Amino acid sequence: MKKYWKIFYNGILPSNPVFVLLLGMCATLGTTSSAMNGLMMGLATTAVLMCSNPAISLLKNLIPDKVRIPAYIVIIASFVTILQLAVSAWMPGLNATLGIFIPLIVVNCIILGRAEAFAGKNGVFASFLDGLGCGLGFLFALTLLGAVREFFGTGRLFGLAIYPEDYGMLLFVLAPGAFIALGYLIALISAITRKKS
Repeated sequence: MKKYWKIFYNGILPSNPVFVLLLGMCATLGTTSSAMNGLMMGLATTAVLMCSNPAISLLKNLIPDKVRIPAYIVIIASFVTILQLAVSAWMPGLNATLGIFIPLIVVNCIILGRAEAFAGKNGVFASFLDGLGCGLGFLFALTLLGAVREFFGTGRLFGLAIYPEDYGMLLFVLAPGAFIALGYLIALISAITRKKS
């Protein structure tokens, strides 16, 4: 049981895809102009990780080594396509907001990295837990970054007004603000994890 807990927890903080491994920067910086956008992109990526990791683990012995990476991409793309069709059918507003970033989940290095490093070498349940842990770590990072940018940029948090928007710093809503906020959050997470160890 302890082994499974370690697999799950590893992706949340010790090997967080964004704050520690610096993976998935395109989606991280492109979709986190608000906390809700970050939350939704994190949930979408988590769903794909939770489905693709066990599927790859289940099929790993059937996939020839020479076509391993293309096969993984096809499996991941299948789940992303299902996700995009579901989002466009039931949540058109979210589909319009996240736009091209949902199909780009296919080439997100977090997902392919977990498929190659973990799911292709471990059992189905462990791969599911790894996908869930890394997905929740990505979700945590995107939501936190989106919340910081939204709070400082517009004076809101999840769309609720905290202080007047006139006092917000437009920089945080723009691309340079994403880099600045991410840099400070990486430093903060690094300081917290160093103190714990």
